[in-house]
Amino acid sequence: MTIPGYQEFMYPFLKMLEDGQEHSLRESYNRLADEFNLTEQEREELLPSGKQRILHNRVGWTRTYLKKAGLLNTIRPGIFVITERGRKVLADPNVTSIDNAFLMQFQEFRLFKNKGEDESNLVVSPVKNESTPLEEIERNYKVLKEEAKEDLLDKVMNGTPLFFEKLVVDLLVAMGYGGTMKDAGQAIGRSGDEGIDGIIKEDILGLDMIYLQAKRWENTVTRPELQKFSGSLDGKRARKGVFITTSTFSDGAKEYVQMIDKKIILIDGDALTEFMFTYNIGVSHEETFVIKKVDEDYFGED
Repeated sequence: MTIPGYQEFMYPFLKMLEDGQEHSLRESYNRLADEFNLTEQEREELLPSGKQRILHNRVGWTRTYLKKAGLLNTIRPGIFVITERGRKVLADPNVTSIDNAFLMQFQEFRLFKNKGEDESNLVVSPVKNESTPLEEIERNYKVLKEEAKEDLLDKVMNGTPLFFEKLVVDLLVAMGYGGTMKDAGQAIGRSGDEGIDGIIKEDILGLDMIYLQAKRWENTVTRPELQKFSGSLDGKRARKGVFITTSTFSDGAKEYVQMIDKKIILIDGDALTEFMFTYNIGVSHEETFVIKKVDEDYFGED
């Protein structure tokens, strides 16, 4: 038989987790291949790029979509368990298969599939019949990008304090701040509370300086933290600051920085991974597709 599409894997994948135990992605490859009686040749078949097995790619996306719908949780890289919502789905006698249309009933999945669009206009159907092939490519690119950003944030949260420090240095230098890698590395240090701080150059010559604070936190950063940060700027004789967090900022924190006369830029977890994605920090190119069309000028009349 041919290798099933990733949506065909969804129900048996979730069924595999029904025992409530921890399961690995590697295990799921073998279990699902056995479930569909795939031959050794089919299990080893590669994508056109030759960089990944088709089976691994499809099962990986099955896991991603079930996770986005809240049917399973990743407890550490490559290891996951079923959620209470996932149990309810399996307990429903009317559910014998799962696909994208089924997952669209869950708000988290709709938000994932429509990332960046107005929530009031979220589509309920996973396919827009009026979409052109180019529009579908762009939509799927957004899905891939958001998955990469989420994986990046997981890696940051599970890394060491030294890794977090290096990441911030690499990112700031890639963005044109901090001077050289050596300068930025010397200016930034750990603060002992899952965070780092320092004073970095705004430009390569150091004509102006920026006070930096970065917190690898899960809790929301609130207004009192920003007030303390603002006070630190005074102590450092700085008028500009950047506060980075892996979590989010409260509305009160955002309002506060708009009220004061100092310039403080807030970078939350989503913005941090967006910058990492843009400046190629922790990511690499997997595939490049060049879309071509007929050059009408070439065939024009002389």
